[in-house]
Amino acid sequence: MRRLAALSLSLALAGCTAVSGEVQPIPGSITYGAGPSTRLTKSPVGSTVLHRLQDQFGKEWEERYIVQPDGSLKLVARRRYPVPTL
Repeated sequence: MRRLAALSLSLALAGCTAVSGEVQPIPGSITYGAGPSTRLTKSPVGSTVLHRLQDQFGKEWEERYIVQPDGSLKLVARRRYPVPTL
């Protein structure tokens, strides 16, 4: 039984593709494919920006960005919108 649990855990971990804990942009994200010209000039450093998008499967997502000192946006969180209830 322990071997089965260990095998299941190792297979689950092997399926993980993200090396870092950072949220990666997806198609529809503000920073997806964005170059260095994507800068906010009038937003205060450290302020947050919310963005809603729909993925290719029709699911809605809400992303949160933080304005960096150079005016660029850093994607810090993504969640389903509206939040599914149990």
